[in-house]
Amino acid sequence: IEGTVYDGDREPVRDAVLEIWQADGKGKFDGGYAGFARAASDLKTGLYRFETVKPGGFTWHDGRMQAPHVTVYIFARGINMHLHTRLYFSDEEKANAEDPVLRMLPSQAARDSLVACVDPAAKEKTYRFDIVLQGERETAFFDV
Repeated sequence: IEGTVYDGDREPVRDAVLEIWQADGKGKFDGGYAGFARAASDLKTGLYRFETVKPGGFTWHDGRMQAPHVTVYIFARGINMHLHTRLYFSDEEKANAEDPVLRMLPSQAARDSLVACVDPAAKEKTYRFDIVLQGERETAFFDV
């Protein structure tokens, strides 16, 4: 997974720190799998990168299946509390359409802001997930 965090002026945020939490490839959180990583954005380009497994889907608190996703927390100068969002995968269209959290979002634009796309130029399978903190094409964030 790689991407850039952008501010409201579409400038890269070069001092962002991102944390991810996720299930393993089978949608499990146990068995010694930590499912956690932290990365800082590059000070010159603003690019961040995680090397991880694609998580499996798992059940929500009410028993419905959640699409495979990664929970993302963003920390940066000027953000008093971390921002919380999710990253879903573009090649999980059916699961995304049924995901209970995505279905709660008020618009298709908000849902689309959480979907990472496969980067066709990458040598290895890489999902591109840019985060826009405010303004046009703002990423959907959650109050938790």
